[in-house]
Amino acid sequence: MSESALWDELQRAAEVVRSKLGARHPSVGVILGSGLGAFADTLTDAVAIPYGELPGFPSSSVVGHSGRLVAGKVGDTQVLAMQGRVHYYEGHALDRVVFPVRTMVALGARTLVITNAAGGVNPSYRPGDLVLIRDHLNMLGESPLRGPNDDRLGPRFPDMTEAYPATLRAFARERARGLGLELAEGVYCALSGPCYETPAEVRMLATLGADLAGMSTVPEVIAAAHMGARVLGISCVTNQAAGLGVGKLSHAEVTETAERIRGTFTRLIADLLAGIGGVP
Repeated sequence: MSESALWDELQRAAEVVRSKLGARHPSVGVILGSGLGAFADTLTDAVAIPYGELPGFPSSSVVGHSGRLVAGKVGDTQVLAMQGRVHYYEGHALDRVVFPVRTMVALGARTLVITNAAGGVNPSYRPGDLVLIRDHLNMLGESPLRGPNDDRLGPRFPDMTEAYPATLRAFARERARGLGLELAEGVYCALSGPCYETPAEVRMLATLGADLAGMSTVPEVIAAAHMGARVLGISCVTNQAAGLGVGKLSHAEVTETAERIRGTFTRLIADLLAGIGGVP
């Protein structure tokens, strides 16, 4: 897609959303990963827009990803929530995968909370742990910024040194402690999937410095950083990576763990969204 075509499509999508939001002006966005979609139903004064009604938005084929953009309030904070995401492994090009994120930023959500389900590469992690993403490794073999660059969206060569700002992570740890939670921090590695990693690949990732492995998030963070937004990333460890636990890995295990931890994760997300917009 040409740079002008992407810009025009993004403006069309944003205009459709604005026409449905009325007086709402969201300042914070959240991407709800596997098992967390129900959080969007807790937003007050909410309006939901199916992705199919939005120009440029792809639809997810993954169980547990509803495919709606929901605008509402958490406390006094106006929030945009992606109730489900699409993944590279579904066959979408990365510019499609990140298009909803770009739309949220274009609508004014300059701070994003991005969540996911991840496998624990760090052997100290256990299923149900919540981990702040400190940094990431992109092993997708692709970037959502590949191709022509539109300077109206962001620079040709964006800096990724502080893709996950320390100020947001410190805020999250403080809020978590108020809920009786201690959050670890780690490096998230994105792989293309959809198969899970082999034990040898997990050992390789550990050698490279990864603590978590998953199939999302990194393209979204790159696109957000390109547009000048800041990101707080949180992984729910749904399983130990291959070779570290017992038995075979399955999507059922992922969804079961996400469901078990959903109440705790939901309380944390609500508390974070209520105050994160004020973090310098």
